Amino acid sequence: MERLSRFTHLTADVLVKVSAFGLVLMTAIVGWQVFGRYVLNSTPSWSEEAALTLMIWFVSLAAAAGVRQGFHIRIVAMEDAVPAGVRKIMQLASNLVVAACGLAMLVWGGELVILTWDHVIPSLGISRGLAYLGLPISGALMALYAFERALEVLFPKTLKDEASA
Repeated sequence: MERLSRFTHLTADVLVKVSAFGLVLMTAIVGWQVFGRYVLNSTPSWSEEAALTLMIWFVSLAAAAGVRQGFHIRIVAMEDAVPAGVRKIMQLASNLVVAACGLAMLVWGGELVILTWDHVIPSLGISRGLAYLGLPISGALMALYAFERALEVLFPKTLKDEASA
C-alpha cells in the first residue's frame, strides 16, 4: 500500500505540473492567435486546433490528479453529519463511482482514439486520435487513484487530501 501511495503521489504531482505547463502554453498560443488576428491581420491557422488539443490533455490530466489529491469539487456537509460507519460507506461508494467513471473513460475514450486515429487534424498534421489519447490515459489514472482512495477508506492510514493538509 505504501508503494502504491508513493507512486500515485508522484504521478499526480507530475500530472499537475504537466497540466500547468499545458495551460501556460495554451495561453501563449491563444495570445499569439489574438496578436496575429488584430495586429498582423493574419490569424495562424494552427493556433485554434493546437489550443483545443492542449486543453483536452491538460484538463483530463488535471482531473485525474484531482482525484488523487482531493482537490476536485465535492460537498461534504452530509458526509460530516452522519455517523462514522455511514461516512465510511459513503466514502467507499463515492470512490467506487469515481473509479467506474474512470474505467468508462478508459474504455470509451480508448474506442474514440481508435476510431479517430486515421483522421488527421489538417492544421496540425497530427492524428485526431492523438488529440483524444489523454481521455483513456486520465481515465485509467482516475480509476487507479479512486481505487487507492477506496483502499484507504477500508484500511485507514495516513493518506490525506493534499488540499486540506
